[in-house]
Amino acid sequence: MTPPTTDELLRLDNQLCFALVTAARNVVAIYRPILEPLGLTHPQYLVMLALWEQSPRSLRDLATALAMDPATASPLVKRLEADGLIERGRSASDERRLDIALTPRGTALRARAIDVPRQVMARLGMTIAEVESVRDGLMRFAGAVEL
Repeated sequence: MTPPTTDELLRLDNQLCFALVTAARNVVAIYRPILEPLGLTHPQYLVMLALWEQSPRSLRDLATALAMDPATASPLVKRLEADGLIERGRSASDERRLDIALTPRGTALRARAIDVPRQVMARLGMTIAEVESVRDGLMRFAGAVEL
């Protein structure tokens, strides 16, 4: 196999960054109509997924789980609180810590969201194995980057 030429290396279609940005935009577009009936945006859905796994959790822990800084997670949390899905409160064990917890309405929303992954796979025309393969490749890439 011959190594790519400089011109081939600099083609837009050969850029990893272009493929990732395009894929990210397309994934959000696929999720949008699926999440709208739930009243969630894609970033809010990610917050809810993290809280369905563990609630309550500190704002810092939640932001870490979502790979974002607390200042970015905070507006998402405030919006979900305004929608009655979560509540924020000071930790009983450490008043400096802000805990985020699901409300009964937020807990109940999980049952309506349970089919979201299947709907996404159907729109993509991909099997679970195919989605897992793409996800695992992206996770290896994300884990290889030291910021």
